[in-house]
Amino acid sequence: MSFDKLLTEDRRLMILRLMAESPDYQLNVYVLRPALDAVGHTVSHDRLAADLAWLAEQGLVTVGKVADVTVGKLTGRGADVAGGRATVPGVKRPEPEA
Repeated sequence: MSFDKLLTEDRRLMILRLMAESPDYQLNVYVLRPALDAVGHTVSHDRLAADLAWLAEQGLVTVGKVADVTVGKLTGRGADVAGGRATVPGVKRPEPEA
């Protein structure tokens, strides 16, 4: 597995897990980017938009706009993937809790 693929799969998992931790299961890009940075994934706005679009294509999130701000919302399937109850190629499976 290439290093880039490993980073991409882990970043997508972290997006799902961050949304799962949000009280309403959604985050806008201006909150999501610094949150990803805090867990070791510094990404451009374009990269984050591409990841959200890919996750939406897989049915793991929905993406919308509120006052011209992109907002991603976790779906039930996305919550299952974030929690390790389901797997999707292209998203890292979470490690078991220690």
